Amino acid sequence: MKAAMLYGVKDLRIEEVEVPEVGAGEVLVKVKAATTCGTDLKIFQRGYVEKVIKLPTVFGHEWAGDVVEVGEGLEWPEKGMRVRAGNSAPCLRCKMCQKGKYNLCENMIWLWGAYAEYIKVPARTVLVNMQEIPEQVSYEEAAITEPLACVLHGVEEAKVKLGDTVAIIGSGPVGLLHLLTVKKIGAEKTIIIDLVDERLNFAERLGADETINAGRENVVERVRQLTKGYGADIVIEAIGLPATWEQALKLVRKGGTVLEFGGCPPGTQIQVDTELLHYGEVTALGTFHATPLHFKKALNLIASGTIDVKPLVTRKMRLEEIKKAFETLSTSKTEIKIAITP
Repeated sequence: MKAAMLYGVKDLRIEEVEVPEVGAGEVLVKVKAATTCGTDLKIFQRGYVEKVIKLPTVFGHEWAGDVVEVGEGLEWPEKGMRVRAGNSAPCLRCKMCQKGKYNLCENMIWLWGAYAEYIKVPARTVLVNMQEIPEQVSYEEAAITEPLACVLHGVEEAKVKLGDTVAIIGSGPVGLLHLLTVKKIGAEKTIIIDLVDERLNFAERLGADETINAGRENVVERVRQLTKGYGADIVIEAIGLPATWEQALKLVRKGGTVLEFGGCPPGTQIQVDTELLHYGEVTALGTFHATPLHFKKALNLIASGTIDVKPLVTRKMRLEEIKKAFETLSTSKTEIKIAITP
């Protein structure tokens, strides 16, 4: 089968590899669509945490497809079923899992390999983090379940409420998914911050109430102006840079919450104003990944039409064009997500 093999930073190649053999409890799926992700772009551009992804590997983790082979001992799923699966599966037994922190499982297994003709789903993933795709949901929409699940986890931890003012730094795919989510929760005002006018215009079309170009405006002053001097109730950093992590802390009101959602390069640090946390009672938190329940919730929200992810897929490309797809994402001002079809 054809697969996109990642060997190192920007070293992405289409190669012929063996179709994976399916063992007991495992499932082989023919990939029908795999969407690009901000995390994939970071891995392509700068590498990633070794415990999560070991190179070389078949690349990609947001996908949906058709079951073509079912391993021994499984009654579900059935051959021919349309499915998607999360790129992780917790063990359910470690200390973190026993605390309900399934996303921080100490024995997590990770599933990579979406940019290929076929993907093998491990038995544990089949058991705890695979879902059937409702008939009204396209493969491309179903593939976006993964990033939406992560966003749901972050929004729940940040405790976004009806009537909140939410400022979001970054209008890439993750920032836009946060926008769509907090709007449905009932945020009274949403403020999107970015450097690219085209992306800010896209955010406005998706419902952003206010947009700020950080290259032309003083972001702190503008957010204060839009919030009668107070600052936002919730600030979400959706880029993953130390500078914007620090900026997020300057945009929040007293008693508000800052969600540092975007993952920064390994080894980086930020400075925090202790008076802000102490006297301002500001809550600063980070969230990582999602739990199987968040994956289920995300697919349900997509299937019901509550969160419409269709506009986020701005282009479709063939697997053979995968390197071009990531180079396009690295430079384009208008592409959000590219759907890769084997």
